[in-house]
Amino acid sequence: MATGIRTPHPYFPRDLVLDHYVPNTNTVFQTLVHVGIGFLSIAALVLSLGYSRRNTTLRRNKDRFAFFWFILSGMLNLFFEAYYEYNHATLAGDNHPVAQVWKEYALSDSRYLSSDSFVRVVESITTVVWGPLSMYCAWSVYHNSPSRHIGQLMLSVGQLYSCTLYYATSIFEGSPHCDPDPYYYYIYFWSFNAPWLMTPLVLLNDSVRFLFKAVVVAEDLQKNNKAKKTQ
Repeated sequence: MATGIRTPHPYFPRDLVLDHYVPNTNTVFQTLVHVGIGFLSIAALVLSLGYSRRNTTLRRNKDRFAFFWFILSGMLNLFFEAYYEYNHATLAGDNHPVAQVWKEYALSDSRYLSSDSFVRVVESITTVVWGPLSMYCAWSVYHNSPSRHIGQLMLSVGQLYSCTLYYATSIFEGSPHCDPDPYYYYIYFWSFNAPWLMTPLVLLNDSVRFLFKAVVVAEDLQKNNKAKKTQ
């Protein structure tokens, strides 16, 4: 490549240097089909695992949803996001089906193709911490473990904090890494990440209410035991 010539690419900002970039070989439709197949596979896994518990630990709809959410988050963290973390430096020139999904999403946030330090740190924590914790939370829901709400609270706070920082760092800078087209900004950037902002709020509220009631019951029991001893 001649000196001063840069490889053209569709990402913002326009002066972003991605000399190793190669266009996706899949169409947007094909890429979205791959995403759909991934989600359907996860849904099938959840249904197959949860069927035997449909009348016990997964009897309530909110428990079924929590089980699905934890499996979904865990699988994305441990595989999809782990792929990014391992291949971040060469992602722009990679045409593996998973890489092509990342390159399509990067139209809304090119930080994923430039080895941005913030994104790398957040994705590393997501892969190493939130991924395994998500799978533990799924296990704890499945088995109705007493520790379920402790893990659920920790994970929800972590996801909420990470997603808030992700949004805030981009907005604070004026979102220079996003294609200004409303389709990419509102659908890709906002809508695709919104579940990791809204769902943790719901699960966090559920865990706080449960733990609050548990503390009240424990305190009442302790008071009753003391009263019996003084009689």
